[in-house]
Amino acid sequence: MPRAVYLLGLAIFAQGTSELMLAGLLPEISTDLNVSIPAAGLLISAFAIGMLVGAPVLAVSTLRWSRRAAMLAFLTIFALTHVAAALTSSYGVLLATRVAGAFVYAGFWAVASVTAIELAGPEARAKAMSVLAGGLTVATIVGLPAGTLLGQHLGWRSAFWAVAIASVISIAGIVTTIPRGRSASVPQLRQEFRNLANPQLWLAYATTALSTGAILVIFSYLAPLLTGTTGLSDAWVPVILALYGVGALIGITISGRTADRRPFRTLVLSLTGVVAAAVLLALATGTAWLAVPAVIGVGTFGFATNPAVNSRVFSVAGSAPTLAAAFNISAFNVGITVGPWLGGLALDAGAGYSSVGWIGAGLAILAFGTIPPALRAAARARAGQPAYETASSITGA
Repeated sequence: MPRAVYLLGLAIFAQGTSELMLAGLLPEISTDLNVSIPAAGLLISAFAIGMLVGAPVLAVSTLRWSRRAAMLAFLTIFALTHVAAALTSSYGVLLATRVAGAFVYAGFWAVASVTAIELAGPEARAKAMSVLAGGLTVATIVGLPAGTLLGQHLGWRSAFWAVAIASVISIAGIVTTIPRGRSASVPQLRQEFRNLANPQLWLAYATTALSTGAILVIFSYLAPLLTGTTGLSDAWVPVILALYGVGALIGITISGRTADRRPFRTLVLSLTGVVAAAVLLALATGTAWLAVPAVIGVGTFGFATNPAVNSRVFSVAGSAPTLAAAFNISAFNVGITVGPWLGGLALDAGAGYSSVGWIGAGLAILAFGTIPPALRAAARARAGQPAYETASSITGA
C-alpha cells in the first residue's frame, strides 16, 4: 500500500476527531458560551448537515481541479475553521464554523477516496478504503477520549487547537507524497452525472445508509444504555467505548483484506454479525457480561461493512467515480442522521433502551434486502467475464 494512502488516513483521523470530539465537550461548551446542553448538541447536528451537503457539491465544483489541490484547499479551510472556533466567544460563529468545517471535510472524503483507490490500484480498492476509514476508527479510539481529556483539563478550545495543528501536519504530508498535476483520466461532469442513473449505485447507497444507521442507532445511546439499563458506573463508559473502537478497527482491517475479492460475502457475514450482536444487546441490556460483548460485536461487525460497501460503489462507478463516491459519503450521513432519530422516537415513546438494539437489527436486515438485487445486477453486468464472485459463491450452490 503506498505511503500516501496512510497519510490520507492520518488526515481523516485529524478531521474525524473533530467530528467525534464534541460528544465529550458539550458540558464545557455549554457553560463557557452560556447556552443549554441541547443548544450545544445542535453543533453535532450542524456538522452532519454540512457533511451531507458538502460531498456532492464540492465533488462537482472541484471536478476539474487536481486532486492534490482540492485536498489541500479543503484541509486548509478545515484548519482555519478550527482556529476561528478556538478564538470565538460567539455560539453563532461556532455553529457556522462547524457547518463550514464539515462541508470541506465531506469534500475531502470524496476526493481522498478516489485518490486512494487510484494510488492503490483496482485490486486493492477495499484495502485502501479500510485505511481511510481506519483513520476515523482510530479517531474513535484515540481522538475522542483525547479531545475530551483536553477539554476537561485545558478547556474545550484546546481540543480545537489540537485538531487545527493535526490538520496542518496532514497538509505537510499531502504536499510531500501526493504528486502534482491532474490524474491520468480527467473526470467528465456529464459522464459523472450519467453514471448516477445506474440502479446498482443506488442499491449500494441504500446498503451504505441502512448498515450505517444500524450501527449509529446503538452507538448514539450507548452511554445512557450502559449506565441506566445495564447498571454500569460512569467510569466504565470510556473503557467500553474504547473496546468498541478496538473492535471496529479489527473488523475494518479484516474486511479490508477480504472485500476486494469477496465483497458480497464480506457484506453478508458482517451484516449477520450486526444482527446477532444487536439482538443479543436488545435481549441482554440488563446483563453486563452479555451486553458488553454485544456492544463490542456491533463495533466489530458494523465497521466491517465499510470496506465492502465502498468497494462496491467504486466497482460500479467505473470510469466516473468522483460523484459516485461523494454520494456515498452522503449516504453514510443519511444513516448517521436517521439511525439516532429512529432511536430517539422509540425512547420518547417509552420503549426503553433495548429498543435501540431491535431497531439496529431491523435496519441491518433491511440492508440484507439490498444484496440479492445487487447480486443479480452484478451477475448480469459480468456475464461472460471472469469474476471473483457470483451469487452461487455466496449461497454455496
